Amino acid sequence: MNTLGVMGHNMASNWHKTRLQIQRTWALSLPFFKSEHKWMARLLLGTCVGLNLSMVYLSVLFNDWNRVFYDALQNRDADVFWKQLGVFSLLATAFIVVAVYRFYLTQLLEVRWRVWMTQNYLQRWLSGHVFYQMELQGQQASDNPDQRIQEDIQGFTSDTISLSLGLLDASVTLVSFIGILWNLSGGFSFHVAGSDYNIPGFMVWMALIYALGGSLLGHFIGRSMAGLNFAQQRLEADFRHHLMRVREYSDAIALDRGGEVERQALQARFAKVLDNFMQLLRVQKRYTWFNSGYGQAAVVFPMLVASPRYFSGAIQLGDLMQISSAFGQVQESLSWFINNYSRLASWQATTQRLTGFQEQMTAVDARNALPPNLPSKPADELHTPALDMALPNGQVLLANTSLHVKAGDSVLIQGPSGCGKSTLLRVLAGVWPFASDSHTHQQPVAIDLPPNCVFMPQRPYFPEGSLRQALAYPDAETRYSDEALRHALSEALLPDWVDQLDTVSRWTQHLSGGEQQRLALARVLLKQPRWVFADEATSALDEAAEQALYQKLWHMVQAQGGALVSVAHRAGVLAYHQQKWVFEPATDGTAQFVLRKG
Repeated sequence: MNTLGVMGHNMASNWHKTRLQIQRTWALSLPFFKSEHKWMARLLLGTCVGLNLSMVYLSVLFNDWNRVFYDALQNRDADVFWKQLGVFSLLATAFIVVAVYRFYLTQLLEVRWRVWMTQNYLQRWLSGHVFYQMELQGQQASDNPDQRIQEDIQGFTSDTISLSLGLLDASVTLVSFIGILWNLSGGFSFHVAGSDYNIPGFMVWMALIYALGGSLLGHFIGRSMAGLNFAQQRLEADFRHHLMRVREYSDAIALDRGGEVERQALQARFAKVLDNFMQLLRVQKRYTWFNSGYGQAAVVFPMLVASPRYFSGAIQLGDLMQISSAFGQVQESLSWFINNYSRLASWQATTQRLTGFQEQMTAVDARNALPPNLPSKPADELHTPALDMALPNGQVLLANTSLHVKAGDSVLIQGPSGCGKSTLLRVLAGVWPFASDSHTHQQPVAIDLPPNCVFMPQRPYFPEGSLRQALAYPDAETRYSDEALRHALSEALLPDWVDQLDTVSRWTQHLSGGEQQRLALARVLLKQPRWVFADEATSALDEAAEQALYQKLWHMVQAQGGALVSVAHRAGVLAYHQQKWVFEPATDGTAQFVLRKG
């Protein structure tokens, strides 16, 4: 491919990337300006635009003031000199007022936009178990959703407003000053091969050539910044995520004597952060060399070009200063791309990350859309269609299996480790997306749960805060009286905790496995659900405590007229269940296991 072909290909590629970036930005921005806050958002945006245009108008007035003021100095005209100082005071006061309110209202718009986007993303991410199902996608999932919501939204709103208003400012400034510069610069005459030529608006053409050449060279030097910025954000977030995991699993790592292994693993991840940063730093260094030289040259370039007319007496000092000011404004407007190249690269990476995150949330939402018609059944029973249950990699665990549990039943699910017992409970809870109807192949399958049911995971979650908050979760602590909270703790064999309701702690980290499971059981006994689905909820307890608490669970669901479905390994738990379902290896090759119902 020849040089022109390569240039054409690069231009087409850059135009495609620019158009894609505009489409992404529009898709991320439009919802806020069409939301319930649209009128305030549009008013703030309109006001910010108006203030930016006012700044451009003041710049035009300052440019004209330069001519009059410096002519007064050259002519030693004291009356005009003092009058222009008064004009300057008025212009400066107006400039300060506009600058302050432009800054304040722009920041206010950024904050309101960030608040709305953060609330919107949190609602979408935490609704319908999207946060959980995205994690199941492994390498295909958007990395570090916490960074997307906390850091990327802040960067996107700030950069989008700043860059958009900056581009508007540059465009209006260019339109305002290019006419002034054209009229002031005059023509450039030269003699070639016996003919005289004249270039009108010479300074305008010089500004265009200067800015266009600088933009092309700047893009050539800094074109790799966008990709490096994207990688840097991802690697920084990955490093921070694994630091948090060490903190979260500090007890297990300490018991395993894994500190040195974790140090090496974290250092390896940090080495990737540092390597990418050094690549980015080298590119930014080259770009800073260019940009600094470009900016310094722009200070003297208009003086150099216009000085022959000044020394010839064609223009006065005021005209020269006005030309220099107007050239600076035109050149600065045309150089907007160069001056914001690094920020544009970071903004492009942030927009791409947010777009990917939003697309994945949308895909999960679409997949989770339940069919409009669920099979009719009595309210107090669980009945599923024939299910195919698979792992995220597509491996089928169970095929063509239907489940039926009615009020008053108690079912124990057993089988070898890794056979899918916990996965089956996730399917029943409606959070496992890799289950489908064996007949319609619709995925995920719709499960109509009985009313007032709870699921108890093997490893419960407790929010950081007071004991009453951990016990009431996810309900508000004010929903339950202190007497009810204390009674639940006593029933869960935690009598020493009844006077610690206001104690604040990181419960997941500071409690043993058995204490966590007893606190989770206290939570269930507090809420008195009718149906309980327990996934090895007592595996960390001794047998005596397990039997005592299972007896209370069973009596509770009997009194409520519900049912109990448990996953457990110990034989002693069987005494509290009427039925047993067992995962056994399949022999027909359609799945790994079959579920035999005893």
